[in-house]
Amino acid sequence: MTPEKPASGQLGRGTLLLMSIAAGLSVAGNYFAQPLLDLIGRDLQLSASTTALVVTVAQTGYGLGLLLLVPLGDLVERRRLAVTLCALTAVFLTLTAGAPNGALLLLGTALTGLTSVAAQVIAPFAATLAAPAARGRTVGTVMTGILLGILLARTAAGLLAELGGWRTVYWANAGLMLLMAVLLRFRLPVLRTTAGLGYPALLRSTLGLFVSEPVLRWRAALGALAFAGFSVLWTSVAFLMSGPAYGWQESAIGLLGLVGAAGALSASVGGRLADRGLVHRVTGVAAFLLLGSWGLLALGGAGGVWSLAALLAGVIVLDLASQAIHVSNQNVVYAVRPEARNRLNSAYMTSYFAGGAVGSALTSAVWGAAGWGGVCGVGAGLAAMVVGVWVAEQLCHRHRASQAPNSPRFTVEMNADQLS
Repeated sequence: MTPEKPASGQLGRGTLLLMSIAAGLSVAGNYFAQPLLDLIGRDLQLSASTTALVVTVAQTGYGLGLLLLVPLGDLVERRRLAVTLCALTAVFLTLTAGAPNGALLLLGTALTGLTSVAAQVIAPFAATLAAPAARGRTVGTVMTGILLGILLARTAAGLLAELGGWRTVYWANAGLMLLMAVLLRFRLPVLRTTAGLGYPALLRSTLGLFVSEPVLRWRAALGALAFAGFSVLWTSVAFLMSGPAYGWQESAIGLLGLVGAAGALSASVGGRLADRGLVHRVTGVAAFLLLGSWGLLALGGAGGVWSLAALLAGVIVLDLASQAIHVSNQNVVYAVRPEARNRLNSAYMTSYFAGGAVGSALTSAVWGAAGWGGVCGVGAGLAAMVVGVWVAEQLCHRHRASQAPNSPRFTVEMNADQLS
């Protein structure tokens, strides 16, 4: 195993900002279609069921990219991988933008999803380049960019669609991703790391990390449950706001992403607290905030000024808590085995993304039967499970500490979790 040796001793602010922007733009392409499905369907004369597949294939492509492409960061030169994925994303966005029919639209969307995992290559790359004392803040900054890309993609898509049609946002993002590829090529240092494995063995070792690393299992469970709740909110809130309680138009609903963005800005704060050895407390406080956010969101279902205020407050708190959990999880996971950081990120993010898919599926099933109240019940249940997993993790650590406090393996796990 060749140790990672960054070409520069410290990650500059300008380069970190560039990496954060590139990561956000990478993931944004997977969310442009959500507020535009009706417009796309009418333009290409697609059935509702076919149009709905746009979201499905984007998720499928992204999931495959997490499994198949992100681990390559432990096998090939990191800068080349990040730049290549960004450039390919630009190419596939142009395919989507120019699609004359449903088949090419779905193909472009799937391929864009596959290569948009550049964001999940950039995040551990930034963590490796950062000084150890600033790693939490660095991860938090990149994750802020990613979450802002997710939340603001819908807003940007709605606004640009009004200016020049649904294709406009795809053309614009393609140009920006090409620019990111060029800038990353010149700003990022060369970072070579050799896992000493062939590609098939690399994939097997990624799955094997779940068996060998208990810290990964705990944190993957926390991330999956938290992101499931995040998906429950953002899958259902458009139905609530367009319904009889509020009666908002699509363009106004898209602006809710700006409210969620306020919570996303908490990522850097959570990262700084992690740098101070408080990652355990950050996770615990965020878990309880996540549970409390669903109480506020439930109050927002009636309509009216006060209900709207409660809803907006709930959105901010939920996004803040979700992001804090995610950033603290990644700080813990990245510390387990630095030489396998991309494989660890692949394993963690695959679980995280699977949780989001489950949350969306649960929302689709519950909304028709129980409406907003049922959705809030599901979200609160998932948040309660987050609290339960966090408590169980701490009890497990304390038990192992009492059984083998001087065990080398236990010491490694305690350092990885940065318990305070």
